[in-house]
Amino acid sequence: MTKRFTETKTLVNGVEMPKLGLGVYKMTNPAETIEAITYAIQAGYRAIDTAQLYYNETETGEAVRLSGVPREELFITSKVWNSDQGYDETLRAFEQSLEKLGLDYLDLYLTHWPVEEKFVDTYRAIERLYEEKLLRATGVSNHHAHHLEKIFATANVQPMVNQIEVHPRLTQEPLRKFCKEHEIAVTAWSPLARGRLLPEPSIKHISKKYNKTPAQIIIRWHLQNELIVIPKSVTPERIQSNIEVADFELTLSEMKTIDALNLNERTGQNPDTFSFDF
Repeated sequence: MTKRFTETKTLVNGVEMPKLGLGVYKMTNPAETIEAITYAIQAGYRAIDTAQLYYNETETGEAVRLSGVPREELFITSKVWNSDQGYDETLRAFEQSLEKLGLDYLDLYLTHWPVEEKFVDTYRAIERLYEEKLLRATGVSNHHAHHLEKIFATANVQPMVNQIEVHPRLTQEPLRKFCKEHEIAVTAWSPLARGRLLPEPSIKHISKKYNKTPAQIIIRWHLQNELIVIPKSVTPERIQSNIEVADFELTLSEMKTIDALNLNERTGQNPDTFSFDF
């Protein structure tokens, strides 16, 4: 019998964050988005990861209301986009996101990318939102260790989460080690390397042993590496199977086999050199 994965990670402030959630990046069809998120919540997901940039905060909020699951049982994350960074700008962007979501508070709010000359002030605004109890936890996304150190220099409340690109082709071990030393939980975006890892022979071989999909094997690898993981799918079957990873465990040898796939290869941009024309 398949088992849904429902474990949580205790953040440094004691808040429990689900270790497995649904990412909603590139969910652009409103009806499909509402349907996918509602289905995921009803299938057992308790964390939804959206962002200002994704243009689906309204649909996320609608799905939360349609799901029938009490708000306090869900963990909702959003992020401030680069063009709205800075102290006052972030406070305004948060207000707009909250309004679109139709919620009274967010569980987690992140700086999307470390915009030079702005990301420290952006995080300062996130701290204020936390102090005002509009957030249950603070965090950042796509921040290297040197970005985090700049934040540490002025922060009263440390970032509790850093959401970064992680998958077997980009294991990010030094950054993960840095975050662990500073009690910052790491969330992996693009955990399946945008599907590029699914045909990988060694992963397919392990998947046959457990009678699991390659995606389930990769998700399990993330979870056993103490990572929070947010795979994205709009397909009910995949949404369902992605959470059914509680009934098996990869061996140390299998974990090492998957670790060895690392090529330091990104599917997205590098936080030190990123550039977006939107």
